Amino acid sequence: MNFTAAGLSDVGLQREHNEDSYCILSEHRLFVVADGMGGHRAGDIASRMATSEMTAYFDAANADGAGVQWPSESDSRLTPDQSRLVSAVKLANQRIFNASIRNRSVQGMGTTIVGVLFNRDDCKINVAHVGDSRAYRIRAEEIAQLTRDHSLLNDYLLVMPNLSDAQKERLPSNVITRALGMQQAVAVDVSVDDVKPGDVYLLCSDGLNGMVGDERIREIIRNAGPDVETAAKTLISEANQNGGEDNITVVVVRISE
Repeated sequence: MNFTAAGLSDVGLQREHNEDSYCILSEHRLFVVADGMGGHRAGDIASRMATSEMTAYFDAANADGAGVQWPSESDSRLTPDQSRLVSAVKLANQRIFNASIRNRSVQGMGTTIVGVLFNRDDCKINVAHVGDSRAYRIRAEEIAQLTRDHSLLNDYLLVMPNLSDAQKERLPSNVITRALGMQQAVAVDVSVDDVKPGDVYLLCSDGLNGMVGDERIREIIRNAGPDVETAAKTLISEANQNGGEDNITVVVVRISE
């Protein structure tokens, strides 16, 4: 299998500057979206650090991941691809955290991150994420969210799944409970998805899914067909038409024979 990919980032209609970042590393089949946070433009520094550290890690590591190792015991539950992906995220977290405590001007900066690593030999997509940036899979007429937002609302639902709608409304929906740079160590959620020809994988910051519903996202991507650049541009345009309340970043990856 092969892939085509396109990414796009937009400041939106209500923010002064863009704190999102993304990268497409075709040679590694790695795709990343990061959504920064923090005052005085610290958020854009954090998100750029996240994508640049991910890039540096994969550039330095050889094909089996032996070139760079995370300084801790490896997790036997992870595949080599998953281990590389998680290690890169953890290294990015450590670098952002250290920069934050050394420099008062960016103290408290952080970023969400979602990354996918495509293994064309095994026909699998490995997903790692921290925060509320999302990964979706669009297959035929269905859209599936592959990540679970690390948010206050979702954390409550894990322990109290029967919350009423009224109780849910009293919880802030935009408070995230996990991000890179917040602590010296971070827990990274990882999963794997079997890939089929025609699948489209979408990575996005919450500036997209906060403005555009899942079914509309699916419709836009299906209407774009094989044109991933058109899909990315249309998703950004739709989010802005609906208010553009936040920065909007998308990476669209289409799998082909």
